Amino acid sequence: MQAIEFYFDPISPFAYLGSVQIERVAARLGREVDWKPVLIGVTVLKVMGLKPVPETPLKGPYMQQDAVRLAEYFDVPFRYHGLKGINALAALRAFLMLKQRDAALAKSFARRIFDRLWVRGLNITPPEAVAEEASALGIDAQALLRDIETDHAKGTLKQAVDAAIQKGVFGVPWFVVDGQPIWGVDRMWMVEHWARHHSWRHA
Repeated sequence: MQAIEFYFDPISPFAYLGSVQIERVAARLGREVDWKPVLIGVTVLKVMGLKPVPETPLKGPYMQQDAVRLAEYFDVPFRYHGLKGINALAALRAFLMLKQRDAALAKSFARRIFDRLWVRGLNITPPEAVAEEASALGIDAQALLRDIETDHAKGTLKQAVDAAIQKGVFGVPWFVVDGQPIWGVDRMWMVEHWARHHSWRHA
């Protein structure tokens, strides 16, 4: 059975919530989840020409409140970190280098990155953050740090982002289930409904 695609960027609180929820949904469905990175700094700022959501008047404060209540509703540990200038370049390069060798290990690493930022409130931007989370999983952190500085790692992330954009991914979390693209952790019911019925009619 085809895996459900899950596009994520760790800097998004909604992607974090989606990372937990999609695995819960997939478990109920007996499906696998294929985690795929994207950079919303590219899709939102460069491609769409929009401001980041937290900096958008009116919408920003609402979305901040929305993340808190969704986390409570989904029973997911969550807190705002208050950090500025966060990016996931190093973390996502590391994720892809790990995924080329072991997809399950890469997923465990990505979960730790999400947890680091949205539960423990720690920065994920510097390579040292990648090293810490990799070491916690028994990964050779120094080798991974060397890998993420290579042209191969940088090119692999660029290709992943370009491929996501070609598929129409503009925000996270983004899911593709049996050919249907679905955006937003608040639309998890749509993922599950389509996977079960392959129809949008009310079951």
